Amino acid sequence: MNRVDVIEGDGPVILGQPHGGTVVPEAIFDRLTPLGQRLADADWHIGALYDGLLPAVTVVRANVHRYVLDVNRDPTGASLYPGQNTTGLVPLTDFDGKPLWRDGQAPGEPEVAERREIYHRPYHSELARQIARLRARHDRVIVYDCHSIRSRLPFLFDGRLPVFNIGTNDATTCAPDLALAVTEGLAGQSVVRDGRFKGGWTTRHYGQPQIGVHAIQMELAQRAYLTEEAAPWTLDPGRTARLRELLADILHRLDRLARSGPPGA
Repeated sequence: MNRVDVIEGDGPVILGQPHGGTVVPEAIFDRLTPLGQRLADADWHIGALYDGLLPAVTVVRANVHRYVLDVNRDPTGASLYPGQNTTGLVPLTDFDGKPLWRDGQAPGEPEVAERREIYHRPYHSELARQIARLRARHDRVIVYDCHSIRSRLPFLFDGRLPVFNIGTNDATTCAPDLALAVTEGLAGQSVVRDGRFKGGWTTRHYGQPQIGVHAIQMELAQRAYLTEEAAPWTLDPGRTARLRELLADILHRLDRLARSGPPGA
């Protein structure tokens, strides 16, 4: 199994896809509860959703499921949202707050550390390599982190999510013109910026506009492209086509701005 898949392009945009993977080693799978074995919290079809939307784009994709190790979490285990319910580097519960591991089977710290070296480090080493490669070509590089989630998850948030949840960690991870390009591309849509989802570790770690590296997380509500937000997680062709048009427009806007050079920084 390739732990990380990479498609190299020469453009300034990188699509990070940390949660689309569904691979779980058998020895780990057997330790999950029957509920955990459903792997419900994947970012279903995220690769297909973005495939072919932008020429010359680079893609960095993790293949392991987030229950094994979440490559979009702080490797130290620190919470991204202190005081709020969330899931950790190796989650103990699913997005509904229900246990993932059979009694006595949850990994301890030595195993978490081992998984961190096996899965977290290679993903971010590759992402950092791609950023450096493209930064040598472009004044601005954009890490666009692709995510999706069920619309209603009371354990994590109240009510129903907007369809488009933009994360820039309170306007710190990308230049204002790039954030504006995304919101303008979604005029009239169900959208929020820096609401419940402000960006995961990838967005916060790599987003350094002062050195020409910008990061934006896009968390999509899965009702926008699935027939139902439940197994078997089937794509709805009509919804998917409409969503892909909007996503393509956003990515092209970002690509044009990055290629035109920075407005100051």
